[in-house]
Amino acid sequence: MRLGINLGYWGAGMDGDNLAVAQEADQLGYDVCWAAEAYGSDAPTVLTWVAAQTESIDVGSAIMQIPARQPAMTAMTAATLDSLSGGRFRLGLGVSGPQVSEGWYGVKFDKPLARTREYVEIVRRAMSRERLSYEGEHWTLPLPDGPGKPIKLTVHPQREHIPLYIAAIGPKNLEQTGEIADGALLIFPSAEHLEDTAVKYLRAGREKAGKTMEGFDVCPTLPLAVGDDINGLADMFRPYTALYVGGMGSRKQNFYNQLAQRMGYEKEAAEIQDKYLSGDKNGAAAAVPHQLIDQTTLLGPVERIAERMQAYAAAGVTTLTLAPAGFTLDERLAALRAGTDALELSGLG
Repeated sequence: MRLGINLGYWGAGMDGDNLAVAQEADQLGYDVCWAAEAYGSDAPTVLTWVAAQTESIDVGSAIMQIPARQPAMTAMTAATLDSLSGGRFRLGLGVSGPQVSEGWYGVKFDKPLARTREYVEIVRRAMSRERLSYEGEHWTLPLPDGPGKPIKLTVHPQREHIPLYIAAIGPKNLEQTGEIADGALLIFPSAEHLEDTAVKYLRAGREKAGKTMEGFDVCPTLPLAVGDDINGLADMFRPYTALYVGGMGSRKQNFYNQLAQRMGYEKEAAEIQDKYLSGDKNGAAAAVPHQLIDQTTLLGPVERIAERMQAYAAAGVTTLTLAPAGFTLDERLAALRAGTDALELSGLG
């Protein structure tokens, strides 16, 4: 099992530290550094900045939002980043959510599975450098009855095949991801529930495409906090968990709330959402069960984290992405080093 890091969003007050964390991960032999985007920092700019100041670690978008860019633009960005980084770019895609898609980008959040499938087909066709033409429900290239003509990408990516990941939560999206992608980006993953909430759907998609799970990258992100006070460490992540389970999306369309329900927290997920959406964010955080936090993070001393890593590997994880927590840069770097120590202790590295 490989290790990655996730820097999250740029502009959150830790920007200088984020670069230092990425550089330390590079020196420690971490496999990939991911950056996110929502409606603040964009992922490609951050990844370019990181790639220019690291040597061997891959850089990946987790995610580039599908409603933010035309697919040909995404192919251009991926090819350029792969070329500039010396073949170190991984393209992670996702549809975002209805509030961001419609409120920020002005793109209707309808038929997300069909849109994703067409988007991936166009991106891959463009990156292959064949002349681009496509006829689908959501995109037609070139536009009919106009001056457009099929053209091809002029940039040569470093690699013939740039790995393509999709952020997926729901069963149908997970199955399609297994069918059409090279890897899946997962959030709030519980080793105990991973087979039933994710892997079985990914496997079904692989089988639909006539493939096995061999070579497919199952890549969840987990916050990491090191120390002996497990309850205290878990409390650090209460606001984070409450935000996603309670406030990320609308009452009817919160994919993270639905995931918590599938993990057996139906009553708790409803309470967290009710309190969060009513404005009681502290109450929502207090309502998050300790077990839910503990199951979806890596907490405790190195020995306990090593045991949890073994559980994730047994559940099918191939790249474990860590989000090292800490109030200072030194604490985050220490957590990063603890991740490599735990991997070595687990015997998985």
